[in-house]
Amino acid sequence: MIPEKSRSVSLASRPHGKPERNDFQYEEIPVPVLGENQVLLKTIYLSVDPYMRGRMSDAKSYVEPFKLGEPIEGGVISQVVKSTSSRFSEGDYVIGMLPWQEYCVVSENDVRKVDASIAPLSSYLGILGMTGLTAYFGLTDIGQPKEGETVVISGAAGAVGSAAGQIAKIKGAYVVGIAGSDEKVNYLTEKLGFDKAINYKSCGNIKEALKEACPNGIDVYFENVGGEIGDAALSLLNKFARVPVCGAISAYNSTEGDIGNRVQTILIKSSALMKGYVVNDYADRFKEGASQLGKWLSEGKLSYEETITDGFENIPDAFLGLFQGNNLGKQLVKVSDPE
Repeated sequence: MIPEKSRSVSLASRPHGKPERNDFQYEEIPVPVLGENQVLLKTIYLSVDPYMRGRMSDAKSYVEPFKLGEPIEGGVISQVVKSTSSRFSEGDYVIGMLPWQEYCVVSENDVRKVDASIAPLSSYLGILGMTGLTAYFGLTDIGQPKEGETVVISGAAGAVGSAAGQIAKIKGAYVVGIAGSDEKVNYLTEKLGFDKAINYKSCGNIKEALKEACPNGIDVYFENVGGEIGDAALSLLNKFARVPVCGAISAYNSTEGDIGNRVQTILIKSSALMKGYVVNDYADRFKEGASQLGKWLSEGKLSYEETITDGFENIPDAFLGLFQGNNLGKQLVKVSDPE
């Protein structure tokens, strides 16, 4: 039975510093009537991601800010409940950038099918989705690790970092991960095959810990966090090192701007390449990336972890937990069971 109303989560206010639960607002909104070539979707899983913090501010960025009072949107796996589209049937599973709602109506052009018989539905929001593609292109196109080189990954136990580190191992590199707990450090070395891992919260001096873990310096630094960890890694770059800059989560909630070392001299002395990117820069190559990731996954060369929070009402808590390092691997929210 299709409900008349659906719960949604919208942005109630723009956070100053770290977001709070009262920055989010729950509402009940009517479920629209289907128009031509549209689908009614029931949300199964939705993704919460660090980049969303930037969209909560109204500062100019690479993507439009969320609008106050309107549902937040992100990566969502849904099931088709009703369809007026020739491309989708009831029961199909789809993925798209969709609103945080229990039910929504969208155009057939806003979603694409995913196959639950090939891989778990949740994986299309992680290792086989934007997360995996972000790691794949950042590492292989910008980082370009060669056999025997040293690759350091910050935020290494997160969804992107853990994939990037495994891809570096596939390429034959010596891989060092940086994470925020002993549990995560053990996961990196014992399950994912990283050569070394550092708990930045307990290691003391992060620069000295990195020196010890990387006796031959750093050839590729995959940047997810910025801050003091990024400063330490950049100081150890080898000649012609490459630095894909994927994220800087340490500064996302800063109210004073991000202040740290100036990198010009470091880059000149090392002749290093430091390049920022977003995954949509590679939109025309998504098929290539997804195919390779799927191949490695089927061959057992890639594995992944998910932290799944149950319940639509717990979406804000799952999002806020990203900035406390609560998640291992990809953070998802399970909203409902498939029909």
